[in-house]
Amino acid sequence: MTIVKNRIFQVVILLWFSMFSLVIIYPIIWLALSGLKTNSDFFLNTWSLPEEWVWENYKAAWDAGIGKYFFNSVFITVVSVITVLLFGSMAAYGLSRFRFKGQNILLIIILSGLMLAPQVSLIPLYKLLQGIGLYNTYGALIIPYVAFQLPFAIFLMRSYFLSIPRELEEAAIIDGCNRWKVYWNIIIPMGKPIIASCALLTAMNVWNEFMFALVFIEDSSLRTIPVGLMNLRSQLNTNFGIQLAGLAISALPMIIAYIIFQKQFVRGISAGGVKG
Repeated sequence: MTIVKNRIFQVVILLWFSMFSLVIIYPIIWLALSGLKTNSDFFLNTWSLPEEWVWENYKAAWDAGIGKYFFNSVFITVVSVITVLLFGSMAAYGLSRFRFKGQNILLIIILSGLMLAPQVSLIPLYKLLQGIGLYNTYGALIIPYVAFQLPFAIFLMRSYFLSIPRELEEAAIIDGCNRWKVYWNIIIPMGKPIIASCALLTAMNVWNEFMFALVFIEDSSLRTIPVGLMNLRSQLNTNFGIQLAGLAISALPMIIAYIIFQKQFVRGISAGGVKG
């Protein structure tokens, strides 16, 4: 009887997750296929396969500006992620291993950044970036992105680093390693799951961010994918196939990144969320 109940439970769980996966995957497939349709085919056969596979839509979207916006987003995202991981991991290591006066106050100040909504700081940041000469540059996006992503990254990595046994560090120090070597040769390799999780979360937030990219950048050659898609819509307001092709191109990097790092992402989030 117990075996039958277990089998029924497994079947129900399998069906539930299959339906859940279908709900998530189907819109992505529909988006990619719709980008291969003509306008008439899109309206007459919205939910079916393309009658004529118009691969030129993707090339047209790329040539219309998506390629330029794509590389801008890649550059800004890569620089932001590397900066967040570098400073976040060092701060998290220090907060998880060293004991000093005011440590808890410093941690509270860092975590208080999670309570500050980016929308609240829009006008002050605009004035500040203009004052220091960074307005309408890559730095106008990279610096705010790093600032707003660091608190959560430090929180996650510190929680994970607390779970790494101190005995490993003590043994390394006895063998002659200094703190920098311990950080680089022990903490970083053992913290790969949470580092991958922070990298993926940061990349997703930076890649999809719209408000700062719209306000802090004027030059069309510096715009990122979200703002670029809005411009593409205004240029091609009647050609939905090319618009959907542009959307599919913009979604592809984050899908690939999640597929590659999904195991590390799940391990890092599950381990980092229950410590500290």
